[in-house]
Amino acid sequence: MEIVCRREDLAFGVRTVGHALGGRTAMPVLGGIRLQGEKGGLELLATDLERSIRCRIPAQVKGTGTTVLPGQVLAQLVGRLPEVDTVELREADGRARLSCGRASFDLPTLPADEFPAGPSPSGNPVGRVALASLLQAIAQTVYAALRASETTRLALTGVDILLRGGAATFAATNGYRLAIKRIPVEGLADSYEGAFLIDAGVLGDLSRVLAGVNETTVDVYTDGGQPHFSAGPVLFSCRTIQEQFPDFERVVPKDSEIGLFASRTELLDALRRLEITAAEESGAVILKVTGSELEMTSASKDKGQGREVVPLLKPPAKGIEIAFRAEYLIDALRRMESAQVALWLTAPERAGLLEPAGEIAPGDEGFIYVCMPVRLL
Repeated sequence: MEIVCRREDLAFGVRTVGHALGGRTAMPVLGGIRLQGEKGGLELLATDLERSIRCRIPAQVKGTGTTVLPGQVLAQLVGRLPEVDTVELREADGRARLSCGRASFDLPTLPADEFPAGPSPSGNPVGRVALASLLQAIAQTVYAALRASETTRLALTGVDILLRGGAATFAATNGYRLAIKRIPVEGLADSYEGAFLIDAGVLGDLSRVLAGVNETTVDVYTDGGQPHFSAGPVLFSCRTIQEQFPDFERVVPKDSEIGLFASRTELLDALRRLEITAAEESGAVILKVTGSELEMTSASKDKGQGREVVPLLKPPAKGIEIAFRAEYLIDALRRMESAQVALWLTAPERAGLLEPAGEIAPGDEGFIYVCMPVRLL
C-alpha cells in the first residue's frame, strides 16, 4: 500500500485521533493508530476501548491494506516534519517508510489483525446539534463532576445526557453542586427518549476534538446503545457508565423568594479575592444581604480575613446570611458570558440557584447551577 497526502492533512488526522490513544495497557496494539486506505482517502482510527475516534483525510492511495503504526512516535514525527507539501507512506513486509522532503523514517508496524475494529453507527442520526452549543454544554457541566480518583461512585464522574422533547440536557454533580445545560436538538423525534452517562474526561476529549473541526453542526447517533458524534471527517464514539445517575431534576430549587441580582464580573472578581483568605478546609465565603448591598467576608487563622461589598441591581425581598464554597461559585461564574446573574436563595441551610439574568448571552441560554451552602457555626 502506498499513500500520498498533504502534510497538514496527515498532521490533522493524527492529532485528532491521538486523543483516543491507549496508555499503559495489557494490549500494546492500543498504543497504535490504524491507517486504512479507502477510495478517495485515508481513514485513521485510534481507540483505548473507552473512546474511539475515526478521522478521514484526502489522500491518493495505491493498492489496498491496513497498517498500524506506533501512535506516539507518529504524532511526534508529523509535528516535526519538514515544511513540504506532501508526505508519502509505503508499507510492506511489516515495515512502513514515511517520507517528507529529504527526511525519511522506517517505522515498525503493530499487528493489524489484533487492532479492534471500533464502533461505527449505522442508520440515520437521532438528531443534530450546533457545534458551538455542544462545546458550550460540555464546558458548562464537566467541571462539576468528580475525578475517578476522588470517589467510588462512578455516576459522579460522568455527565448525564438526556435526549427528549427536542433537546439535550447535560447534567453533572459531585453531590454538593449541580450544573445543568439544555441545548436544542434539531430533528429529534417527539417520541424519542434516551439517557447516556459519559465520563467527564471523555467529554473533555470530545470537546478538544470538535474544537479543531471546521463544521457548524454535529450529528448524534445512538446506535448499539452508545453515543456517536459525527462532524465532517471526524467520528467520535464512546462507552457509557453503567450506573444510575441521580434524579437531578428533583434537587433544583423552586420558588426561591430571595433573588440577588448582580454584575457577574463584579461578583466573580470579589469572590476570587476573598477565596485567598478563605479557610482551607471549607473555602467558605459568607454572603450577607443588607438593603441593596451584598457584603461578603472570608477568614482563616493562617491567612487573615477579607471583606468586600458588591452592589445589588435591585433590592431583594428580604435579608439573608449564607455561606458558599468560593471555588464552586467561581467555577460557574467564569464559564458564563452574561453581564448579569441572579442567585436565588430560600434559607441559610438550603441550596442556592445561580442563573444568568438581564440580557442573557446566547451561550448562557439553558444554563442553571445549583450549589449547596456551607454550614455556619
